[in-house]
Amino acid sequence: MLDKLESLEARYHELSGLLAQPDLLKDPNRYKEIAKEHSNLEVLITPYKKLKKILLEFQEHESMLDDPDQEVRAFVKEELVSLKKEKEALEQKIKEIFLPEDPDAKRNVILEIRAGTGGDEAGLFAADLLRMYSRYAESKGWVIEVLSINATEIGSVKEVIVVIKGKGAFSRLKYESGVHRVQRVPTTEAGGRIHTSTVTVAVLPEASDVDVVIDPKDLRIDTFRASGHGGQHVNKTDSAVRITHLPTGITVSCQDEKSQYKNKSKAMRVLRSRLLQKLREDQHKEIASKRRSQVGTGERSERIRTYNFPQGRVTDHRINLTIHKLPAILEGEIEELTKALATHFHTEDIGNPES
Repeated sequence: MLDKLESLEARYHELSGLLAQPDLLKDPNRYKEIAKEHSNLEVLITPYKKLKKILLEFQEHESMLDDPDQEVRAFVKEELVSLKKEKEALEQKIKEIFLPEDPDAKRNVILEIRAGTGGDEAGLFAADLLRMYSRYAESKGWVIEVLSINATEIGSVKEVIVVIKGKGAFSRLKYESGVHRVQRVPTTEAGGRIHTSTVTVAVLPEASDVDVVIDPKDLRIDTFRASGHGGQHVNKTDSAVRITHLPTGITVSCQDEKSQYKNKSKAMRVLRSRLLQKLREDQHKEIASKRRSQVGTGERSERIRTYNFPQGRVTDHRINLTIHKLPAILEGEIEELTKALATHFHTEDIGNPES
């Protein structure tokens, strides 16, 4: 990041020199172009200059830590604490400026949660994650709409698809994609043994009609009698809809609404988002499978995060972050996690010459 900043500062000074040349005014278009680039860079270079000044002061104060005068050493230590806070704040500001706006930042989120290995325990944890994300969304003022849910009588969830609407929802949640592992003693376990189960989570930006154009000829639409426990009305009519995109094989089912039309509309929203995701994966020459790149297979060995109940901790393995407040996290207090992940991956993007 520092190398990039040095290069950009050199460019900034070069542009400053060009703007100071009277002859440039003879070419209004060229002047406007240079002035715009100079102005854009100034937003970044101003805090960078402050950061360099802070770093110099930091070095000077550190060199005084060996001063024989105890009062001087105490003063220097206080100053170092203050300088460190200023340094970290400036670094964070620069990172935020450095990165281009996420093109999907304003999109709604399609959040899919599926029980992986672990039977009923995996389904129960899928329900826990649905509650966790729902609570988090509520705390952020976002709106959640359930598109499809396959729940059981014991309160477990085999699969659920929701839409989350709100400013910044995708930017905050996009790093939640992957395998979430839970380690706990099931209530049905008489011997008190810890079981390990998994749940897969996929976070997709919701696609619009403009993003993905679907030829009706490429779709096979099947209707069927919805399944549900408790003798609900959904068992009495062919209101459930299954849409298959023939060229890719992507299939989406929806059965939660009484109306076949509404189920079809919801299924199409999910289908568009999955097709957009696949299109992007193909463009970046990533894994060809339409969804494997996000959620893996659900095997226990694959995980991005572990929720360990006996130890009361949550560990995100991608950034080696462990937080010892599992109950609060399951109640939706995941801001510390989402913020740390965003900062980590933003920093990686900055450090990548390709970015």
